[in-house]
Amino acid sequence: MAPPGAAPARPLRSARGARYACARPAPWRGSHTHSGAQSLATESVAPSPALAPLYGPVFRMLWLAWLAANVTMWMNEVASAWVMTSLTDSALMVALVQAASTLPVFLLGLPSGALADIVDRRRYFAFTQVWVSAVAIVLAALSFSGALTAPLLLALTCANGIGMAMRWPVFAAIVPDVVPRPELPAALALNGIAMNMSRVVGPVIAGTIIAGVGSPYVFLLNAALAVVAFALILQWRAAPKVSALPGERFFAAMRVGLQHVVQAPRMRIVLLRIFLFFLQASALTALLPLVARRLSSDGPGTYTALLAAMGAGAILLALSLPRLRRHMGHDAQVYWGTGVHAVASATAALATSTWLAVAASFVAGMAWIGTANTLTVSAQMALPNWVRARGMAIYQMALMGGIATGSALWGYVASLGTVTASILAASLAGPLVLLLTRRLGAGGAHHEDLSPAAPTVTAPPAVDVGADEGPVMVTVEYLIDPARAAEFKAVMQETRRARLRQGALSWGLFRDAAQPGRYIEYFLDENWIEHQRRLERFTAADAGLRERRLAFHQGTELPRTRRYVAESMRGA
Repeated sequence: MAPPGAAPARPLRSARGARYACARPAPWRGSHTHSGAQSLATESVAPSPALAPLYGPVFRMLWLAWLAANVTMWMNEVASAWVMTSLTDSALMVALVQAASTLPVFLLGLPSGALADIVDRRRYFAFTQVWVSAVAIVLAALSFSGALTAPLLLALTCANGIGMAMRWPVFAAIVPDVVPRPELPAALALNGIAMNMSRVVGPVIAGTIIAGVGSPYVFLLNAALAVVAFALILQWRAAPKVSALPGERFFAAMRVGLQHVVQAPRMRIVLLRIFLFFLQASALTALLPLVARRLSSDGPGTYTALLAAMGAGAILLALSLPRLRRHMGHDAQVYWGTGVHAVASATAALATSTWLAVAASFVAGMAWIGTANTLTVSAQMALPNWVRARGMAIYQMALMGGIATGSALWGYVASLGTVTASILAASLAGPLVLLLTRRLGAGGAHHEDLSPAAPTVTAPPAVDVGADEGPVMVTVEYLIDPARAAEFKAVMQETRRARLRQGALSWGLFRDAAQPGRYIEYFLDENWIEHQRRLERFTAADAGLRERRLAFHQGTELPRTRRYVAESMRGA
């Protein structure tokens, strides 16, 4: 018998005559000849030159598309925020512009990630730009006609946020497939540079257009840039994923993705860290238009300068991240980034001159990219390729959830008091919460090998089993030394998390009341196909855990494994 979790690799008979042969998925290939997923797990993590990933033509082309997409996002944010200040005097409504753009990411992140894992990523990525272009055209039309109102602006900003919710998970899943592991931190930093170049370029362009001809033309340019990004994405050709199994179902894919993250301790810590950081950091960005109005009569110009300074600081630090990582660990970067951002935000809020506020925004941008990039790398390293888009979608939900919650919270605080008091409160809350949770490290020193690995093959079933028949129950019998029961249970606790991360519906461990040292493990799969899908989800880390379990077994043969398919009682 095979070790637990193994699934048949030979063609299996289906009640409907279908045959399914399990095969490991062929990785997508970009400018490199190796699998991005495999390289993530097998190559050592070492600092890579900041611009090295751009030498790969596939990553360079996708990066340019990402840059264009983010320019449209920032131009829309600037134009929408500034238009809102002309439609209403409410600080809460101004802050809600940022909340409206990020809330869809929080609500739709997981469905978007599930789609990105089960459909053609290239077409899906391209569709997101069509969506953004359509929203921009509607905004322009309403602006030109004078029919745009504050509630309508919030609704369309939310619609634009849906486009961002759709595109971020798929792009996050693509990047590790087209760069080798040593270049992944640099590639993610370059993505941050694209975001922050757009934070510089987008506001400058938007501010210039608003001051010159008006905000409707910003929306028109957004539509054109989204079309450019669409054309760039269509130039990319990726090798299709190869699997003899049918694609995952949408709701099942969401369940498995969420379950995987819940059962991954390091991923849970990263999610908490990114939520708390952006809960603090969102105060400055959400209330920045009002800070600009207070500092200068040239509101659009000052607001543009503050955003540009923030983006420039982020770009500078992103280029220096490989050197920074040689001298500072992951957790230290998160702690320092949180503290520095809090000080910079407080300085910008208290500044009496535009130049001091610009300098503080520059430092805030450096702290922002340092912290966000560190946590993004930790999240990417914690996810196998088969669930990467869903995992990064949940990461995005935590990030945007922090921004949306913080924007609404600190906007409400500002409406009760002052903008300065609200930003100062956020600056104090961030480091305080970090201090209270300091024992929860974001990780990064040790990375599991998440490259695909084949489990030992089991014999095909002796009876016909339909693809959708289930649930499927697997039992595994272990005979161990009773004196090592505590050690065995500790390993089985890790096994429980691993089984659930692979998609099992439930898991349990029972000991024999009549025979000391005899244990029965069981776990349930949703159906026969999901049971077979374990071959495509089994990693080298899972194989290592299997060897640790087998080390406890004292039988002359491998642990006895049995598979049971639920019997339908209809018509009985």
